[in-house]
Amino acid sequence: MNPRDLLPTRRRCLVLLLSSGCAGAQPAYPSRPITLIVPFAPGGIADLTARAVAEEMSATLRQAMVIDNRPSAGAIVGASAVAHAEPDGHTVLLLSNANAVSAALFRKLPFDVQRDFAPVTTLGFFDLALFVAGDSPWRGVGDVIAQAKARPGKLTFGTIASGSTQHLAAELFKSMARIDVVVVPYKGTPAVLTALRAREIDLAFEILGPMLPQIGGGAVRALAVTSDRRFAGLPEVPTVQESGLSGYTAASWNALAVPARTPATVIERLHRAAHAALAVPSVRSRLQTLGVRAQGGSPEDLRRLLSEEIMRWSQVIESARIERQ
Repeated sequence: MNPRDLLPTRRRCLVLLLSSGCAGAQPAYPSRPITLIVPFAPGGIADLTARAVAEEMSATLRQAMVIDNRPSAGAIVGASAVAHAEPDGHTVLLLSNANAVSAALFRKLPFDVQRDFAPVTTLGFFDLALFVAGDSPWRGVGDVIAQAKARPGKLTFGTIASGSTQHLAAELFKSMARIDVVVVPYKGTPAVLTALRAREIDLAFEILGPMLPQIGGGAVRALAVTSDRRFAGLPEVPTVQESGLSGYTAASWNALAVPARTPATVIERLHRAAHAALAVPSVRSRLQTLGVRAQGGSPEDLRRLLSEEIMRWSQVIESARIERQ
């Protein structure tokens, strides 16, 4: 055989060898532990959701997912840290409706929540509910609206801090029901619960999960849940829509996002790992005990949800004349 006939083969081998070497120079993802930044304090629903999912994702990804709690007003501090992190998939944000509210509520943020993050997937949705004290004579949403219209400006609705999802859900209810009530903000859920049990307020808008033990003990009753479907753990409690206020929905949600410009292959790996975690029965059961309905989705689903939520809460803030911060 003429030695020249071997040249094309040798060249192909050289190209393959070089290509293999270049590919080998890129470490497989993930190459080190992944930091999942949770912009909320330990022990809350967001934190517990993140931990339940991260534990299973770690097994799939074969790297630890380390929870880094960075609580702050509007979830701004944690989100800012991820927005400015290296876009390599090793820093992940627990995105939530708090980020959508912040985009609507704050005049200026150190990031653009729609431009500076790449969505991965939703993790779960969780209801708020309308609560009354256990001995309240009100049996449903219709009673609340009737009383509010009979006594304009007299009824009080308790929520946590102004600008929170709970507060905005109350303002949305007030607007859609066309009633005049006083919305009273408190520092946190324990203060709202104390005020409700002491009958200092007539009704409270609060996330369902933390109130489940109080419902079980008879201290409070849930008149209705705020999402578009009943909560599986309380099948007898109707939605606000079923109770007569057509079109009303308000639900909280948690999701995963990474810095913009993160490679699509990395996003896809995280997406698959998260969905695998959400399919584990023990994870779904654990989330349900928190009042969370496990639900994944595509990155585009999450992008659309975020956009819709920003627009929606912007309208509520404007209608309620809440001053932007």
